[in-house]
Amino acid sequence: MAFLKVNNITKSFGELNVLKGIDFSLEKGQVLSLIGSSGSGKTTLLRCLNFLETPDSGTVTVREKTVFDAKRTSKPSLREMRENQLKFGMVFQSFNLFPQHSIRKNLTLAASLIEKERLKKAHASRADIHTAMERIDQHANEVLAQVGLSDKADSYPYQLSGGQCQRAAIARALMLSPDILCFDEPTSALDPELTGEVLRVIRGLRSEDRTMIIVTHEMEFARHVSDRVIFMADGVIAEEGTPEEIFEHPKNEKLQAFLSHTKETSFQED
Repeated sequence: MAFLKVNNITKSFGELNVLKGIDFSLEKGQVLSLIGSSGSGKTTLLRCLNFLETPDSGTVTVREKTVFDAKRTSKPSLREMRENQLKFGMVFQSFNLFPQHSIRKNLTLAASLIEKERLKKAHASRADIHTAMERIDQHANEVLAQVGLSDKADSYPYQLSGGQCQRAAIARALMLSPDILCFDEPTSALDPELTGEVLRVIRGLRSEDRTMIIVTHEMEFARHVSDRVIFMADGVIAEEGTPEEIFEHPKNEKLQAFLSHTKETSFQED
């Protein structure tokens, strides 16, 4: 049984059909890259998986548990949304850090609120709550070390470079230990010299237990970090396969044209 299974996900905005029936599955520990031209539906798909948008139809299953079924409810409850967001961590293009909080606070805020709510329902003592908050702080220290930002815990977003902000955003997503970590073009807002540091962090997260979905325009990165690659065009999956199948032996004409264009663009930039 697949770790993640997405079945017939559709999404429209008015008369614009953005997703026209998306089906794919992913095994635990695999890395999936989503590639395609702007407007192909990649980001909307990620937002649907994270409940930032509600699909019009379809189902999403994680660990053999259905976390979304459009037939059951077209408007998920707050509890269902929170549970789904704990399963899918999201790293945005533009960081989305809280500017008024330190990097440490950015990391611990959601985890602290969730844990306090849980302990309140369990009628925990003040001592237990204090211990839990210390544990969250320690976890934040560990995650910051993982992304190379141990010395920036008490800094604010405006004091960091774009690459450091994106690494902080990755650390924040890791704090809740999501089943699946999603990246929406994590380097698109960065200068070329900062892109490498973020891609190295993402590459370092790859492990047998880290399942990731990455929307990216970095074709060489997708080629080397992915187990599977999906090429989206016009709201559908036009081609899916291993990196070798997609980049070395593309079958779809739109994929061939897309790869040819990205190579030409890369050559011109060099």
